[in-house]
Amino acid sequence: MALADNVHVQRSFGPHDTGTLYLVPTPIGNLGDFSPRAVDVMRSVDVIAAEDTRNTQKLLTHYDITTHQISFHEHNTQERIPQLLARLQAGESIAQVSDAGMPAISDPGQELVAACVAANIPVVALPGPNAGLTALIASGLVTQPFAFIGFLPRKAQEQKTFLQQFAELPMTTIYYESPMRIAKTLARFTEVVGGDRQIVVARELTKKFESYIRGTVAEVADYVAANAPKGEMVILLAPPAPAAPVTWSAAAVQDAVADRVAHGEKPTKAAKAVAQESGWHRQDVYQEYLTTQDRKQE
Repeated sequence: MALADNVHVQRSFGPHDTGTLYLVPTPIGNLGDFSPRAVDVMRSVDVIAAEDTRNTQKLLTHYDITTHQISFHEHNTQERIPQLLARLQAGESIAQVSDAGMPAISDPGQELVAACVAANIPVVALPGPNAGLTALIASGLVTQPFAFIGFLPRKAQEQKTFLQQFAELPMTTIYYESPMRIAKTLARFTEVVGGDRQIVVARELTKKFESYIRGTVAEVADYVAANAPKGEMVILLAPPAPAAPVTWSAAAVQDAVADRVAHGEKPTKAAKAVAQESGWHRQDVYQEYLTTQDRKQE
């Protein structure tokens, strides 16, 4: 079967007419988490596009990497992307890194990747450190499924509206927050989801003072407000408890169908509606209705 005309398959490795964009994860705290492959890539590329060149230089110095850096952050994205594309199209290869963790999660890497894909430039992602996933697997909360939400808006009303969109998802949700705003943000969680939901705040991941603060939303919010923990934070909110199933008796089902039929609904439509309300199977509801009709005819 031929592929559709709009499907494009791009091989990451092999002969290319352009350079390659490498997305290289950097340690989120422990320099020992930088992989040998990442070191090799950073040494072999022509240039490193770094969110903060001063921060990345510490990593390069530690691993004796001398590759030239160029700044690439949210304030120069529109200027830099055409420049980086031109270098890639000329055959140079580029490693893009954020200050910590996976590129393209909380930096302009996403826009650069999209531009490379549109220009048919190969993009290769290296596996590596990620704060959200690291916190999730040690949180004790449900790990599948989960939703990564990222940074929250800073203004109170925008943050509340934002949380209302995601906090009721039937899965663990993951957020990033700074130590300066963590107390106010957890107070907002209490407003939106109440105080009884389970929540985990992971801080200083992979560092000496790594810790997990676990409890209900109210408990963790009170603890953080009283102790003012430092370090970058990952918030993991447990999914809401599933609604308790409503158990209807046969008599209740029969009465509900009879009432709908009495008000002009067809029996089959009434049975379908009552099935949705009661949790019964539609065929069983309809059978209960037929049973009542048979009794009336006896």
